Amino acid sequence: MGRYRSAAALPRRITAGLLVALLALPLPSLAAPFWGERQSSPVDTPLDALPPGAWIWGGDDERGGPMAVVVSLTEQRAYVYRNGVLIGVSTISSGRPGYDTPTGVFTVLQKDRDHHSNLYNDAPMPFQQRLTWDGIALHAGGLPGYPESHGCVHLPSEFARHLFDASNLGMTVVVAKAGEAPVSLVHPGPASPIDPHTGADIDSPPLANGQPWAWALSPPTEGPISMILSRSDRMLVVYRNGIEIGRSRVELARPDEHGGTRAYIVEGGATGASASTAPPTATQTSTTPASTPAMPSWIAIGVPGAEQHAGQRVPASVVNQVSLPDAFKAHLLPLLVPGSVLVATDAPLSARGSGEHLRVIDSVGPRGWLDEVDTARHLGGG
Repeated sequence: MGRYRSAAALPRRITAGLLVALLALPLPSLAAPFWGERQSSPVDTPLDALPPGAWIWGGDDERGGPMAVVVSLTEQRAYVYRNGVLIGVSTISSGRPGYDTPTGVFTVLQKDRDHHSNLYNDAPMPFQQRLTWDGIALHAGGLPGYPESHGCVHLPSEFARHLFDASNLGMTVVVAKAGEAPVSLVHPGPASPIDPHTGADIDSPPLANGQPWAWALSPPTEGPISMILSRSDRMLVVYRNGIEIGRSRVELARPDEHGGTRAYIVEGGATGASASTAPPTATQTSTTPASTPAMPSWIAIGVPGAEQHAGQRVPASVVNQVSLPDAFKAHLLPLLVPGSVLVATDAPLSARGSGEHLRVIDSVGPRGWLDEVDTARHLGGG
C-alpha cells in the first residue's frame, strides 16, 4: 500500500507541475484595451464639444497629397491635414506634469502597429508612430480629458489606426502650445497652418486692397490640387501638393445665400475652350486673356450629413454662381484634372477673435470633410 499514491494527491501534483512549467514560459504581451469611440463623430459636431475619446476622420486616400499633423497641447486636440486641407480631428491626452510632451517640429521616425513599452512594464502602445528616440510617440492610449501620459500623445484607438494606415515615415508632426507658438498652430483651422514638408508655420498674407488675385511665382509643377472656397470671405485658395499656390477674390451670384459645407470633385475635362491655354505671363495684365479655358464638369462628394448628394452632377447653373477673374482662371483651370477637390463653406478661412467656428472637409475619393473648428483666440499658457 505504501508504494501507491492516493488518487486525490495525483491531480494536485500534476497541477503544481503545470504551474511551474507555465511560469517558466515567456509571458505574452499584455492585450491592448480599446480606447475612445469606435466610430467617427458626425461632422456637424463642434470640435470644442467633442468629449474625451471622440474624433472625426475622413482621410483615407493616400494619393491625396502630403500629410501633416498639428497637436495642440492647449486644446488637447490633434489636427490632421492632407494636401493642405483638414481631414481629421481628435481629442488627445498629452504628458502630465513632470512628463511634459515636448513642443516643436518632429517627423515620424518609426512605425509599429503592435508596440509595447520598453520603459513601462510592457504596456501596450498600439499604432505607435515614434517622434523621438527617447520615447515620445503618437499612439493609442488613455483619454481621461486632461494630460495624463508619460510624454506621448494618446489618441483614440480607431483614430490612431486610421492615422497609422494613412501616414508614411517622415510625416511632419508639429506640437504646439499657447505662448510658445503662433495662434494658427495652437488653434488650427481648415487650411494647413504649416508647410507639410518642413513643418514651418505659414504666414499667408491676405490680398491687398484692390488686388483681385495672386499666384505663386514658382509653384510646384506636380501633385494633386485641392481648393477651399469661403463664402463669407468671398475668397478661393488653391493648394498643390500641400502648398498654397494661389488665391483669388470671388463674386457670388447670391452672396446672402448660405449653403453650408459642400465638397465637389472634378469628374471630367473641360468643355469648350482648350484646357491647354497658357496662363498669362508676368508682363500681361489681369484683364481677360485672348482665350480662357472652360470650367470642367463636377460631381458632388457625399460629406457626412449630405451623403444623399454623393455622385450627383453639379449643374452648370450652380457652378456659374461663382465668378473668378479670367486671368486667375487661366492659371487655375489647366491644372484641374479628374480627382481635384473643391470645398465650399460659409465660414471664414482665417482665425478671428470673435469665437466664430470654421469648417473643414470630408469626402470619398480624394477625401474631405468639414466640421466646426473653434478659432477663438485663447491667451496664456496651456
